[in-house]
Amino acid sequence: MLFRVDTVSSEPIFEQIAHQVRVAVSRGDLVPGDKLPPARQVAAALEVNLHTVLHAYQILRDEGHIELRRGRGALVTAHSEVVPESVLSAIDQLVLATADAQLPSQTVLALVKEALK
Repeated sequence: MLFRVDTVSSEPIFEQIAHQVRVAVSRGDLVPGDKLPPARQVAAALEVNLHTVLHAYQILRDEGHIELRRGRGALVTAHSEVVPESVLSAIDQLVLATADAQLPSQTVLALVKEALK
């Protein structure tokens, strides 16, 4: 898995890494049993501190997306859910409609959160 980070973003780097794994799992790009690259390798490739990557992996573990095993690394868990294609398509349509209406993402997120209550 290839990680990309935006060093000028207000989102912390560890959250950017965790977000990319969540998206890959939800889209089915990562499936249960898949192994994430070792934290040292990711840190070296991104030129970030090892603890930044470990923090991302720990968040993913706490959320149930991955399992951390000494000597075996980080594995995607069977509890990770793939989002159905119909939901991904609806999200894509929402994003396009949001862009057309020039709505701020914060407004759209607030509306979605309210609708999910």
